[in-house]
Amino acid sequence: MLSEYLCYSEYIEGESFMKSIKDIYQIGPGPSSSHTLGPQKATKKFFEMFPDAERYEAHLYGSLSLTGKGHLTDYIIKKVFEPKECKIEWHDEYLDHPNVFFLYAHYPSYTKEMKVSSVGGGAVKMEFEGKELGNSEIPEVYKEPDLDTIKKYCDEHNLRFIDYINEHEDIDEYMNMVFDQMLETVEVGLKAEGELPGKLHLERCAKKLYENAQKLSGANRDKMLINAFAYAASEQNASGGTTVTAPTLGSSGVFPAIMYYYYHYLNTDRKLLVDALKVGGLFGNIIKQNATISGAKGGCQAEIGAACSMASAAVAYISGYNDKTIEAAAEMGMEHFLGLTCDPVGGYVMIPCIERNAVAAQRAIDAALLTDELLKIKNNKVSFDMVVNTMNYTGNQLVVELKETSLGGLATVVPTEDE
Repeated sequence: MLSEYLCYSEYIEGESFMKSIKDIYQIGPGPSSSHTLGPQKATKKFFEMFPDAERYEAHLYGSLSLTGKGHLTDYIIKKVFEPKECKIEWHDEYLDHPNVFFLYAHYPSYTKEMKVSSVGGGAVKMEFEGKELGNSEIPEVYKEPDLDTIKKYCDEHNLRFIDYINEHEDIDEYMNMVFDQMLETVEVGLKAEGELPGKLHLERCAKKLYENAQKLSGANRDKMLINAFAYAASEQNASGGTTVTAPTLGSSGVFPAIMYYYYHYLNTDRKLLVDALKVGGLFGNIIKQNATISGAKGGCQAEIGAACSMASAAVAYISGYNDKTIEAAAEMGMEHFLGLTCDPVGGYVMIPCIERNAVAAQRAIDAALLTDELLKIKNNKVSFDMVVNTMNYTGNQLVVELKETSLGGLATVVPTEDE
């Protein structure tokens, strides 16, 4: 079943080869790809290695410690080890990556230890006894490290972006599964009612937004439908439901909203939409390779900004625009989220995360349309690689309080209720 499918991968930032775009789209439980999905994968691996230990421990550092409770990090780790005991320790200090944790398996006369870095989008780097634990399920298939190099390759071989993706690997079966899960996540979210989990006591909005959208007409109706679909997917994620990293779970409402709207309301061809996911995934891959998709490392610009960039490229492809326009749309989608902070209230992927998903879905459609019209008038001076490098620089300049720690921004001014 789709809801049971998990794609395991380890990603090490700075590698010279990019992985398959499967690495960008992973199916798993919310609410956070770096705080829930990544730790779940690593913990499962560790438990498989040492299933007969007497007890276990997990020591969480940095962002994983500061926002781990709101992101259900402790819950997901303990659940993997059940019915064995697992003690959680929280350490606010930062190590060599914002999302680091250590797993310990205790035996009567010795202890085994594994270090894990959750680097974003559900990908993890695992180190055991001085060696990195690799995984070949998601291969490195792209030799070209950035878009400028990819465009040069495409020009030399008379390829479009979609051809470049398809020549490396047959990914249709996987991408169709991703597409189905996005639609299913929206469907479930539109029907769900009640309160989202946690001490914020937020009521779900998607169903009512959808019902109210039916009373509108014209452009307002379409916009509110997209908002409802983004809320539906994001609320499913926030409640721990199954959704798709695109490129993260914190930004997992953007793409499903657009796919659902185009498929069910504009009757867009399924294959065209799946191919659009591939094109968007290529741009997400480049962001992940040359910058980051981790909110704990680069702020929310690395999550919502990356999602909007990917979706902008996808909408441009669906609209039949050429590769020049697709690149410019992806650039615009990222450019106007530069500097966006990650300041989740209470450590939950709810405020301002859910609302941002809806806004970014709208901005992706706007970016594709505006880009096409602007390129009829002038050339775009900002390349996609330029804006990715700028996002990476900007993320490094953000203070740590604004990078998924809940120590600054909205997280410090919006009141939360005691559980």
